[in-house]
Amino acid sequence: MAITAAMIKELREATGAGILDSKKALEANDGDFDKAVEFLREKGLAKAAKKASREANEGLVVALVDGKNAALVAVNCETDFVARTDDFKTFAESLAQQVLANPALTSVEAMLAAPSTSNPEKTVADDIQEAISKLGENIILRNVARYTQTGPGVIEGYVHLGGKIGVLAEISVDDASAEGDALTELAHDITLQIAAARPQYLSREDVPAEIIEKERNILLAQLENENKPDNIKQRIVEGRLNKFYKEVCLLDQPFVKDDSLSITKLLAEAGKKLGTTVKINRYTRFELGAS
Repeated sequence: MAITAAMIKELREATGAGILDSKKALEANDGDFDKAVEFLREKGLAKAAKKASREANEGLVVALVDGKNAALVAVNCETDFVARTDDFKTFAESLAQQVLANPALTSVEAMLAAPSTSNPEKTVADDIQEAISKLGENIILRNVARYTQTGPGVIEGYVHLGGKIGVLAEISVDDASAEGDALTELAHDITLQIAAARPQYLSREDVPAEIIEKERNILLAQLENENKPDNIKQRIVEGRLNKFYKEVCLLDQPFVKDDSLSITKLLAEAGKKLGTTVKINRYTRFELGAS
C-alpha cells in the first residue's frame, strides 16, 4: 500500500512521533493506522504527545562563542534531575552547536524547521520528539539567539547558576588594536552585570514611549493628593523616572562591582584606558522559566 503524506501527518498528530518514524511505522504495517500506532507505542515513540502537554520550567541555557560568532540557546525540561543528566546536557549543547554553525538559525521557528544534523530527512523538531521519548519528560526549545560581529570588538558569553541564566553581549571598539585581554575582561563584567541586574533595555532611547508615559502617569497619580505646586510634582516625577531608568536600562545601571560607576561611566573609563570608544552594541539574556 502506498504511504501518503496525509497518512504520515495524521499519525504524527495522533502520536507525536517524528516524520521518519511515522513513515516507517506505516510501511511496516502496510498502512494500517491502528497497527502503526501500536508499533510506535511498543518502541516508545508515541509517548511524546502526552508528555508534550506537561510544563517544562527546568533545563539549561547554553552559551557558545567562537571568535566573532556566538549562540545562546535555552532548552527546557520538567525536572532539575533530567536537566543534570549527561544525555540532556549533550542534547542542549548539540542544539547550541547547530545554531553556532548556521547564521540563518536566529529564531526558534527556524531552528525547529532546520534539518537534523544526525539525519537530514528529519528536522530538529523530530529530534526533540525523540529526546522526549528517550528522557521521559517534555522538552521545549524555548529561546534562540545568534550573533555575528562584523567590526572590531568582542562577543562574550556567560552562563550563571549552572545554566539557569545565560547572556551574550557584543562590545564594539573603533580600533581593532584595542582587542585583547582588557576588552575581554570588560565584556565579561558586562555579562555579569546583565545576568545579575536583569536590564530590560540597553538605553533610555530603547524604552518604548508608551512605557515611559505609563510610568509617568503612575508617578503623577502617586502625588495627586500631595499639596505641592505642579512644577514641583513634575520635578519629583522626573527624579523618580531617573530611578526607573537606573533599574531597567543597562547603560544607566550602577555597576555591580562598583556602584559608584554607572555602566556608561564604566565604558567611558575603559575607552580612555584603551584609547578608543567602547560601546555595547547589543545583548541577550535568557532565564529558565521566563518567556
